[in-house]
Amino acid sequence: MPPNTAQLSQTDQAESTYDSWRTKLINDTTYVDIEVDSATLFDGAWEVVKAVFTSWDKEKLKFVQCKDGITNQLVRVTDTVSKQSVLVRAYGKGSERIIDRKQEIVNIITLSRQGLAAPLYARFRNGLIYGFIEGRVSHVDDLRHPRTAKWIATRLAQLHQVKLPIQPTDSTTRHQRTPLSNQDQQLWKTMRGWLDQVPEQYTDPRTQAIFKNRFNLNHIKAELDQLIERLEKLESPIVFSHNDLLYGNIILNDTKEEAYFIDYEYGCYAFRGFDIGNHFNEHCGFEFDYSKYPSKSFQFEWLRWYLQAGSNGGKITKKKEQREHVPDFLFFFLGGRECIV
Repeated sequence: MPPNTAQLSQTDQAESTYDSWRTKLINDTTYVDIEVDSATLFDGAWEVVKAVFTSWDKEKLKFVQCKDGITNQLVRVTDTVSKQSVLVRAYGKGSERIIDRKQEIVNIITLSRQGLAAPLYARFRNGLIYGFIEGRVSHVDDLRHPRTAKWIATRLAQLHQVKLPIQPTDSTTRHQRTPLSNQDQQLWKTMRGWLDQVPEQYTDPRTQAIFKNRFNLNHIKAELDQLIERLEKLESPIVFSHNDLLYGNIILNDTKEEAYFIDYEYGCYAFRGFDIGNHFNEHCGFEFDYSKYPSKSFQFEWLRWYLQAGSNGGKITKKKEQREHVPDFLFFFLGGRECIV
């Protein structure tokens, strides 16, 4: 067969159509041809802001660098006249190796249209500028406090009902199937992708010695394959998931008694049980204090809040609780496994 004449399979055609639609959605978002340098973060943030908010006066702006995340640098810019704040986020160098930046933009646009994320104003060469959510960043203790934990469970139930917008295609393609199936989830692809980024040999001898002494990458990959085989049998529902619900990605508004989520870098279709289980692991904090892991009674209370919020006012029976909980509880072990992966 001559080059470039191979016929695409139905799945490949669907993927190609979806990628084309995604590219169009991203290209419709304002683009600022500026790169923000970490060494001159405020100056770079100003260049981006003035291109988007042309009436703002630099002398009347307040710049505050937020605590750096693992993969980003963040600046809050506030116009002291209008009192409006925006966030300028510069991607960490090389972070695109583990984060699908195109999908992140689709996530933000989709969620902002449904009131679940701040609006996206523009993208620039190495980052985004978007709205600021009023509230306070949660603390690890907020995750297990009944009052705030209920807000989080309620918001996650709303998030899990989100459907990503799609380009209308043939009704037989996977992007229009409901309910979603294992073919739609991206969790395994993401986790395997992370493992593939681990080098076989570190250039620093000390780092290499520590890695060789503590980790066996082949064993970890084999263990992940075993987990995948077992966990797929549980039939946990496929939902749009945040996949990184640590306390630093949760904003609490004590006045409105609501929780909001930020940083949808890892958002994708995944198993509902993973999103919930991973969040429960975050109760232990960065110190991995598993004495703080939620008790079984707290887990069931949390899941009752979650199910009630997702039932649109319907009654949650004991039988439904048990049917919904069991498959997901087993998935919580994968949330702990993520600490290694």
